[in-house]
Amino acid sequence: MKRLTILAAVLLMCVATFAQEALWGIGPLVSPEIYDNNIVLFRLKAPKAVKVQITGDFLPKQKVKIPNGEYEIPGVVDMTEGKDGVWEYTTPEPLQPELYSYSFIVDGLRMNDPANVYLIRDVATLTNVFIIGGERADLYKVNQVPHGTVSRIWYNSPALGMERRMTVYTPAGYETSGKRYPVFYLLHGMGGDEEAWISLGRTSQILDNLIAQGKAKPMIVVMTNGNASQEAAPGESSLGMKPPTMQLPKTMDGSFEQAFPDVVKFVDKNYRTLKSKSGRAIAGLSMGGFHSLHISKQYPDMFDYVGLFSAAILPNKDVSSPVYEDMEGKLKIQFAKKPSLYWIAIGKTDFLYKANEDYRKLLDENGYKYTYYETGEGHIWKNWRIYLSEFAPLLFK
Repeated sequence: MKRLTILAAVLLMCVATFAQEALWGIGPLVSPEIYDNNIVLFRLKAPKAVKVQITGDFLPKQKVKIPNGEYEIPGVVDMTEGKDGVWEYTTPEPLQPELYSYSFIVDGLRMNDPANVYLIRDVATLTNVFIIGGERADLYKVNQVPHGTVSRIWYNSPALGMERRMTVYTPAGYETSGKRYPVFYLLHGMGGDEEAWISLGRTSQILDNLIAQGKAKPMIVVMTNGNASQEAAPGESSLGMKPPTMQLPKTMDGSFEQAFPDVVKFVDKNYRTLKSKSGRAIAGLSMGGFHSLHISKQYPDMFDYVGLFSAAILPNKDVSSPVYEDMEGKLKIQFAKKPSLYWIAIGKTDFLYKANEDYRKLLDENGYKYTYYETGEGHIWKNWRIYLSEFAPLLFK
């Protein structure tokens, strides 16, 4: 019996060892450490490093040149080495409420914070994240309110000739209510996919909180994959673990817009929806704003609410598609049908600001009614979360 007891103990130790083999990174180091006054301290133990820096969207922006103007990227600052090879950086001022992202740069090599398990992917980049609560940022947190359901759903797109995946949010109570709900189609930007809005955009948290506060109507939110050549997000399709990239075929060439009725038909067939123009909204950021603009004018009886978030406006000059032909004629038809809301938002330093300014001038010249919302800063997720939290309460009133 004694031998059996010893054997059992050894087996338990082996099981514990194997069960915990992924826990090598856990240690006493805390990073980030958020103080009550919203000062934040970052730490990294790197005793052999020569130079350690931190880059994050809470730091002063750097500007880089791009073909259409200037693009803002997160700044970089040096960290200070302290005791036992622990490098530190403390924000000089309290951070304002927001969801922030950051990474470390160790002797020129970018790396994530091993003390922070919370990461978000944007195209091919993983960054650590943390939230400073309060004000609007409380919408980005999981609070003690009724929660909706997030599903990854596959549908068939005859127009694109493939099975494709979308992310669908259904509001709290959907499964048992028996009610029909309006649908908000929310589209991502270039390089994104059906995961972008739910992770970077905090869609489910924002909708849960707005609905619980009575500020937004309960609604279904459909987040598609806007890359017409993809089945699904990288690593989630038959292509396997293919590296994410922005250089994809069929990008903004009209294919996605022409195939969009496949999405609407599937959603109306498989969910309890309000199958009418007044029960549908569409909005998106950057490329998704471009798609929203052109889908809504291509199918003027499909969407009563349209949102353009930092939207690209015109196709490239070498692109030819019936979707982009006779833009002014199609806008005339769309606005003659009087959409309930046509909403345009952009940041003051966005590289697409001039294109949006020109587009608004076109709408003004023709007397087309729209709502304009302007923020600071540029082409960043901080703005797009703001736009979603402002736009959703206006829908289906």
